Amino acid sequence: MNQLVEKYQKVLRAQLQKDLGFKNIMSVPKVQKVVINVGLGRSLSNKQWVEIVQSILERISGQKPVLTKAKKSISNFKIRQGMVVGAKVTLRGEKMYDFLDKLVNITFPRFRDFHGLDPHKGFDEHGNFTIGFKEHIVFPEIGMEDVDKVHPLELTVATSAHDAKQAFALLSSLGFPFKKNKK
Repeated sequence: MNQLVEKYQKVLRAQLQKDLGFKNIMSVPKVQKVVINVGLGRSLSNKQWVEIVQSILERISGQKPVLTKAKKSISNFKIRQGMVVGAKVTLRGEKMYDFLDKLVNITFPRFRDFHGLDPHKGFDEHGNFTIGFKEHIVFPEIGMEDVDKVHPLELTVATSAHDAKQAFALLSSLGFPFKKNKK
């Protein structure tokens, strides 16, 4: 069993129940899934670039990505219905917790000039948290020799929390490095 899962089940869940005022331990928020998404942008017509993005996502997540296709045609962006516009991976279960552990303990410390995540940005009203990465090379699976072109990616952590306050409490207890409020 993953260390993060064990820590959540044995220590954090009871602490969160007390802090958030839940009467039932089963109503305490938990992480449901992690979605890693890459938009192809200007490289839509380059089939080789699609394969490169797929292999990068597979190395980062340990799971084969699904190609996302355009639902509608948009002439201004030269996109036709059914064209591949991105790739995504959805992680659940043990792979999700392994990825979150790696994200918190290895990836965030590799950021240059990283001062923590902004607790006022990234949360939606349903308790999900989204982080945008400007470059994919911060992940330890990606070597500098493998990089032709740096591309951004987006990571969404979906939780069972009902609002941003509960999600913030959950993620900060899991070790996400949020900035401290300056007042």
